[in-house]
Amino acid sequence: MPSAIDSKDQIILFDGVCKLCNAWIKFIIKYDKEKQFKLCSVQSSQGKTLLKRYGLPTDHYETMVLVKNKKAYQKSSAFLKVIQQISYPWKALMIFKVIPEKLRDWLYDRIALNRYKLFGRYDHCQIPSAEHSERFIDDK
Repeated sequence: MPSAIDSKDQIILFDGVCKLCNAWIKFIIKYDKEKQFKLCSVQSSQGKTLLKRYGLPTDHYETMVLVKNKKAYQKSSAFLKVIQQISYPWKALMIFKVIPEKLRDWLYDRIALNRYKLFGRYDHCQIPSAEHSERFIDDK
């Protein structure tokens, strides 16, 4: 598994114990045909390093983060930046861009802050399959 982070990489930071977040990562693996995104759990040391680099908390985690062009996008902006690069029909979700960001983020927070109650959690981070391990940035 790759462990080095290249400044050109687009990295999705996700909660590795969250069942919803893991479903999102499976979606990315399935529909990101060009393998544009690297994936990194916030529970990993590299995930924590990236969170610190962008001034984000490492002790509690409330949003997906997309690191792109040395900038960290969060919440609905991160979601839309990812969707923008996924093929149709999913790209049609860009329609949500017409909703003001504050409202989009408020809606995002309703799900993100209740994700464990709504979808559950794993006891530990899931291990990627050998087939997809090159997509993940980890501690090895």
